Amino acid sequence: MNKYYIQHEGKVIEANDQFKHVMAITLNPKKDYKEGIVRCIISREGDVQVKGYTDRSELFKISSDSLEQFKIGERLNIKNKKEIIDQLVEPDWEFIGLEDPDIYIDEKNDLMHVYFTIPIKYKDKSKKIKIHLGHAVGKDLDSLEMTMPVLLDIGNMSAKEVSIVPINKNGFRYNLIESRDKQGEATYSVVQVAIVKDMDKDWEYGNIVFHPREHNIPWIGGHASPGPLFPKSFIDVGEGKLLGVINGREANQKMSDGSTKYGMFSIGLFIYDYEIGKIDWISPEPFIQDSEAITITFASQFVETSKGGGVLYAHVDDSFVRAYDLKVDEVKQFLKYNNYEIKN
Repeated sequence: MNKYYIQHEGKVIEANDQFKHVMAITLNPKKDYKEGIVRCIISREGDVQVKGYTDRSELFKISSDSLEQFKIGERLNIKNKKEIIDQLVEPDWEFIGLEDPDIYIDEKNDLMHVYFTIPIKYKDKSKKIKIHLGHAVGKDLDSLEMTMPVLLDIGNMSAKEVSIVPINKNGFRYNLIESRDKQGEATYSVVQVAIVKDMDKDWEYGNIVFHPREHNIPWIGGHASPGPLFPKSFIDVGEGKLLGVINGREANQKMSDGSTKYGMFSIGLFIYDYEIGKIDWISPEPFIQDSEAITITFASQFVETSKGGGVLYAHVDDSFVRAYDLKVDEVKQFLKYNNYEIKN
């Protein structure tokens, strides 16, 4: 696989005396991306390569003097958290910690919105789990207050890993989420639209816009999750469209002992028409696989650093965070190599 990026040698955030595994970085643009949130794994039961493992997590604040290396600070304090979580947890179920945060700044109202996964697991070791898309709002990381989730798990659909898009010409957003679809014994992670009129509440499930089973793309044949979208100031792919990152995993493998082994998770690119809520194109090949990855390279944050340049952050094997330098000319070369020409 040709490389169209530069992988940083070091790790942006890695294991320390407190945590063996850290992942899912999100950064605050109001602070020049020098502060943010990271998901820290408190305990891990099982193997990340094998279906059925359980991570228990907490969200912690991070800070840095540069974009190269971040320090883990104090636990993220979200007011009203216990009261909201208590309303969501039924008897015989348990909350296993907030996961996978995303920061969005509402410039109009000068408010910070933070979205995160709220996983609630059945206690009896069955595979049953509910996954809600949680939300908190405040002026900054120190004044966040949790609301009810913007999207609740409704059995055949769940919500996590939000990608926030601009308001369309009709005055609302076709945001993207990772959801699920079960077909027979197989459960797929799919990319689905969330119809959003108010960033605080009452999101609605829309159409599934990418289903791994329905496309013959081996690197994303089992699971798909939307990632960061590149701003038009970095690369413009046409009116009403954005180029972004999509995280994809190969199809699961059934092992001789009855267990299910996950395939490789890689980073690819896709074109999204946010005016009508439609994915126009997905790269037939992955864009990034970390040199140390055994099973996962998963992107969570992009920061534009200069005209035509930026840094993409991803976590590797759900254990540490890496940075990759991107240049717009090399991204365009990747698109051309994968038979996509920018028309404008």
